[in-house]
Amino acid sequence: MKKEFRVVQNGSVQVTVADERWYSRPGTNPATGLPEVQFVPSVTWIAGYYPKGVGFYKWLADKGWDESQALKVAAGDKGSRVHRAIVDLIDGQTVPMEAKYAGSDEGEQELSLEEYDCLRSFADWWAACQPETLARELTVFNDEFHYAGTLDWVGMLHTPPKGLPTGPWLLDWKTSKDVWPEHEIQVSAYAHSDWPSTCAMALVDGGFVPMAAMHLGILQVGYRRNKAGWKLTEVEDQFPLFLAARQIWEKECAGVAPLRKDYPLSLTLGKTT
Repeated sequence: MKKEFRVVQNGSVQVTVADERWYSRPGTNPATGLPEVQFVPSVTWIAGYYPKGVGFYKWLADKGWDESQALKVAAGDKGSRVHRAIVDLIDGQTVPMEAKYAGSDEGEQELSLEEYDCLRSFADWWAACQPETLARELTVFNDEFHYAGTLDWVGMLHTPPKGLPTGPWLLDWKTSKDVWPEHEIQVSAYAHSDWPSTCAMALVDGGFVPMAAMHLGILQVGYRRNKAGWKLTEVEDQFPLFLAARQIWEKECAGVAPLRKDYPLSLTLGKTT
């Protein structure tokens, strides 16, 4: 059973159980005024309810359920390891070829050559675009529409690829071959979140324009359809489509709530007489 509890920031916790992902944080009950732990669904969980399109269902029919799920898990583990290694690179650490990182639901494993190639292409993108980081791995909430998520990166691009603008960008890293609508609505949801005051100050100090004018992008690493090995795609703000996906999520997940039972960390049977 997949389960993960990860403290993200400021007392917020990311809770992943099976196919659900929630974010929790300390709050106040609006009716009683008493403190309570508040839960909201994650951006990625909601975005997963956006219609996949005919191409996906043809792929699913071709692969079959068991194989498609195995491929999905493998892709998720690859993405998680690459993502964690990218965070270390941004933080100034050296990532050796034999470095080990955890996937989404397993212990640490040595980076595969394909995963290491994703990191190499990320380093090439970094050198080419000269990014200036203002925040990475930033957890944001939206109190109006009740969701939360952790964005990959926000900052300035000083030398983006030809045809793309300089200035403030909000980026999501992907190891997939294509940019899907689900990716677009994810970054749109992050852009429309309630930004922490500390980040808001950084945005002001960095000369940022309002969030509505920020460029949204998907950076594909380990990309094999060009010589660079990476591809940066600017996407339009698709927040209305995210809200549509949230309505579908709310309909399909009506009554679903995070598991709040207290479990002991281990079990044993007492001695019998």
